[in-house]
Order: sequence, then C-alpha cells, then structure tokens
Amino acid sequence: MAAERPTGHTAAHAPSAPGASPASLASGLADERVDHRFKALPPDAEGLTVGALAAERRNLFTGGFTTPVLALSAESVAHNLDLLETYAERHGLAFAPHGKTSMSPQLFVDQLKRGAWGITAAVPHQARVYRAYGIGRIFLANELVDAVALRWLAGEMTADPEFRFVCYVDSVRGVELMDAALGAAGATRPVDVVVELGAGEGARTGARTEADCAAVADAVAAAGSLRLVGVAGYEGEVPDADPERVRAWLRRLVGLAADFDAAGRFSGTEEIIVSAGGSAWFDAVADVFAEIPGLGLPVLKLLRSGAYVSHDDGHYKHLTPFNRVPEEGALEPAFRLWAQVVSRPSGEQAFLNAGKRDAAYDLDLPEAQVVRSGRDGSVRPATGVTVTGLSDQHTWVRTEAGTELEVGDWVGMGLSHPCTSFDKWQLIPLVEADGTVTDYIRTFF
Repeated sequence: MAAERPTGHTAAHAPSAPGASPASLASGLADERVDHRFKALPPDAEGLTVGALAAERRNLFTGGFTTPVLALSAESVAHNLDLLETYAERHGLAFAPHGKTSMSPQLFVDQLKRGAWGITAAVPHQARVYRAYGIGRIFLANELVDAVALRWLAGEMTADPEFRFVCYVDSVRGVELMDAALGAAGATRPVDVVVELGAGEGARTGARTEADCAAVADAVAAAGSLRLVGVAGYEGEVPDADPERVRAWLRRLVGLAADFDAAGRFSGTEEIIVSAGGSAWFDAVADVFAEIPGLGLPVLKLLRSGAYVSHDDGHYKHLTPFNRVPEEGALEPAFRLWAQVVSRPSGEQAFLNAGKRDAAYDLDLPEAQVVRSGRDGSVRPATGVTVTGLSDQHTWVRTEAGTELEVGDWVGMGLSHPCTSFDKWQLIPLVEADGTVTDYIRTFF
C-alpha cells in the first residue's frame, strides 16, 4: 500500500531571520503543501510539497491538471527578464521593477539576479511581503501616511540597518503626517523620500507645479524623521500622452532635480535619485535621463517598469516601447489561459469554463489563440473563434460557420494586462514549450 501523504495547510513561508537572502527565502516556497487552495493543480497531488510536484515534471495537458488553468511560459519569462536587464545596462539605468505586477518572490529573485537595484511597491502590504522575503531595497511609489504602516517601517529600519526604503512625498500635509507618525514610533533613522512631480493637471498623484514641489521639499527639510534624496513621478499619467508631451514632462522632472541640487536641498544624502518609467514609455525615460547634467552628487537613474515580466497579448502588446525601437528587441507574451469547451449550444456559439475569476478583463477580453483537440491532443490555430464576453465562470465564444470546435476541446487564450492576470492565481504553473511544468510561481495579493 502506498504511503499516506501528509495533508493540511502549511504556511507558505514565515519571515526570516535578518540577513537571510531573498533566494534562500523564496526557495522555502517549495515546502508548501499542495491542496484545495490552489486552482487547477492535480487532485492526486494533494499533500505533496510544491517542490515534489515540480520535480515530477508533469505535462500541463496530460498530467492531471484541471481546467481552467493559467500557464506561464518558462522561455518567454526568461527572455523578458534578460531583455530588460540588457536594456537597462545599455542605457545606464538602475532598475527597481514594480513588484505589484506579479507579487511573486520567485520572480523578484530572478529580477535581482539580473541586476535589479531593488523592488518597487505601491502599498504597505506589498512592502511587508517584500520584507518577509528578504528584499533589502524597496521603492514605494506612493506617499505613505498610514501611521500603523509607518510604525512597522520604523521597526524594520531599526531591526535591519542595511534596509533601504524610499517613498514619495507630494504634499506638505503628507510630510507632517509622516513626521508625526515616525516620531511617535521612535524611528531611529530618517526615512528617505523623493518629491513626486505630478504629470499634469487632471493626472493622478504628485505636486502639480515646481513651486508646489519646493514647498514639499521645505517641509521635508523641517521634518526630523525624513531625508530628501531625489525626485520622481510617473510619465504614464501625462494627459494625452505622446512622445513629445512625455519627454517634455520628463525634462521638467530632470530640471526639478537640477534646481533642488543647485539650492542645496540634497546636502544630507550620498546620491540623487531621479526615478520614472512605467511599461509604456521607458524609451523616453532612457532618452531624457541620458541628458541629465552633472549634478553635485552621483545620480541614480531609476527605472520602475513591471509588466514586462510576462508582457501580454493586448494592452502592453500595443503600448510597449519596443514597438518604437524594434532594434532594441521585443518582449514576448508569457501568459496563456487554458479552458475547456463545456457547452456548444449552436453552430455559432460555445462556452468555456473560465471567467472573470480566472482571466484579466479590465482592459481587454481574452483572445482565443489555439485549440487543443479533446479527442487526440492535436493543436490548431483558433481560426474562427472569438471571445465576446465573460461571466463569473464562463467565457462567451462566437464561432464562424463551419468552425471545428466541440465540447471537451481545450482553448488556449492570450490575456491583456499582466497585473490583473497574476492576481487571480496563487500558484501558477511555469511551463516549457512542450507542456512540461518545471515550477510553480507563488503570488501574494
């Protein structure tokens, strides 16, 4: 009789002792037990560790996975990671990829191995996940005014003198709240901040004018718990963005850094951070940051793109800067959502067993790309198959007359918007081109 497998929940990984590396901490994710919490994983893998299941190298289509199942291409992820590493090096940019895209410690490790300066976050929860997995440098692209989160941050900075944290400030009131909370928390060293320049009237966050930025910088100078180390913003929010408008705003950002430097506002730091760069305009960032003049201190030109890890078949496929600079390379879409045909009520309509719970739909609907026969496993293009809508657990499909599609077939779909694809799956198979699953990517949303 086969040995009984252990069952029950096992914590993904507990925060480590100070000094443990992100790689060693992320490796602990392999000890998590596979169970009902994780969609699509083989029922007969219940109780195995993730590492043991990965070692079996099961096939996505014949290895017991249930549908719907989201797959991440191992080859495309590696290609994309390598491409941005090369791009940043070529253009003299430091890189703090936005971790909100994947919230995956394993992918953070891959990014750090490829030279990332640190990982960008948006909210305190994300920073806590990063710290639990040993991330030593965090850039929080938001003003942080939550007193509870600031108390946690003060404790982290006290416990680990090597931990580097930088966040936005964009208002005098925000600076006052930060200073008060950090003072009450007994912060032992100042929190580094960068003044956020807004991308224009009607854009998202950020001080709107250079004068507003100077007022925020004055408030930082008067706050005992903060240190001004640079300027930052997000060019993706420039109204009616085009290359000319984006570059004009980026030059304003660079000019703000130069003005602050000339005024001696960075006297308390060792380097000046100038940071921008989402996933749509990093070519403009590279061009304008190359024009940064000599300042009184070394300049850290910090890019923050995140969606490049998986890229996509919709939104970023159209927006990626590599469309404008094809000589620099090309990203590859890495996600494919596989679902089965569960109903074929007419020759023009079919329904798949994936829906809003499984697929990103905030920007574009999934795109039917290939069909895998439920009879013999043969794969063909999804010609004549169009996704027209999503319910909670169904994909609505329209088929052209004569299209070969029957109940039981698997349909592979490309997705749009990586950030809302990762967040629907806690454990994502990493799959080679032949269908072999080599690992499982854990996410923490």
